[in-house]
Amino acid sequence: MPLPPGPPAPRLGPRPLPLHLLTALQTWGSCALGLTPSNDGSPNSRPGPDRDDAPPSPSRLSLPPEAAADPAAFRDALRRETVRRLDLLAAGVLAYRQHAVRRVLDDPPPAWREGATCLRDVGAAQGVSVAADAVPVLVVPSLVNRWQVLDLAPGKSFVRALAAEGFRPFVVDWGTPGEDERDMNAAGCVKRLARGLEHLAATYGRPLPVIGYCMGGTLTVALAAIQPAAVSGLVALATPWDFHADRTGQGMLVTMGPALAELARTAGELPTDIIQTLFYSLDPWLVINKFLRFATLDMASDAARDFVLLEDWLNDGAPLPERVARDCLLGWYGDNLTGRGEWVVNGRAIRPRDIAVDALVVIPASDRIVPPLSAAALVGPKGLPNATRLDLPLGHIGMMVGSSAAKRCWRPVIDWLQARRS
Repeated sequence: MPLPPGPPAPRLGPRPLPLHLLTALQTWGSCALGLTPSNDGSPNSRPGPDRDDAPPSPSRLSLPPEAAADPAAFRDALRRETVRRLDLLAAGVLAYRQHAVRRVLDDPPPAWREGATCLRDVGAAQGVSVAADAVPVLVVPSLVNRWQVLDLAPGKSFVRALAAEGFRPFVVDWGTPGEDERDMNAAGCVKRLARGLEHLAATYGRPLPVIGYCMGGTLTVALAAIQPAAVSGLVALATPWDFHADRTGQGMLVTMGPALAELARTAGELPTDIIQTLFYSLDPWLVINKFLRFATLDMASDAARDFVLLEDWLNDGAPLPERVARDCLLGWYGDNLTGRGEWVVNGRAIRPRDIAVDALVVIPASDRIVPPLSAAALVGPKGLPNATRLDLPLGHIGMMVGSSAAKRCWRPVIDWLQARRS
């Protein structure tokens, strides 16, 4: 007899919490230090002995009038504001960690498994009904964040929207890497996908459309290259390809890539908190500002619920196997093997221009994680020859679960797939 489910695991986010708290504390706490040159006792604020008529220092002139009029009162107000913001941030973090909302959708049952990876059959999920002639489709998320962003909540599930429109999605659950994944590299991930795709193609007696999101899209481009007979269409959602097309915000990745690869070699994996630190480097204040806003919400509101569900997903990442991490850090971001057409999978250099299948390349214009120029390489001169480009006024995550995701992203993708149903 199975044991009843225990209490939900305590929340750890926002990860890595010490880094976010230190950023806020150092920044806000150091503001008072900037007032030192404005003190009357500071040498920089006093005229020299031979210049009685010298004007105030530039630092003193730049202070707001209320600070210049009463510096002591201004310093006190600054300290109070620092404490207020730190209290608000702490309140937001605690409110998130203590929130009662949890994801309520049951994970679909697995239809195929290899190692830590399985294909979850959305058509067999509780509450989902699909037609007998529903078209199977393989959906591949990133390895870094778990697949549930594609099935987050009622009304915020891309894969259930597919199921409601005549498709039977099989979504890849990469799981948590174990012994079977210890020696797997990025090409090995593609080959594992190929075996899962072969299983579905044999089961249904037909090739399948394949959808890849983020890093999952990079893998599915290679999948279409090495398994052309099993792929009837390719949808690349926010898919990085030319990693040198726009390196804005990638300074930490470029600088620390070799050291992080060595860390992964020593640890056997790239830990989740290190991966989250890389996301932090793209915008150090993103998480802090999010939790400041969250602290002001009605905790019973839909906005608070959506925030909690999304943060639960963001903070439930999986580590990357050591060789996959090396491929990403050194091969992709470092050497741009994909963009140069030199990434080799199953003995074949992956070049999008050699992939003849119809494709839809969806590029969110506000993406901070995958620069639009990186994704646009798939529809450039060296890109997929039969690709349609769809630009969206959305962000990397908003295209999947944002308030306009269903209208602006899901609907065009579903329409494109339905136009190619056979």
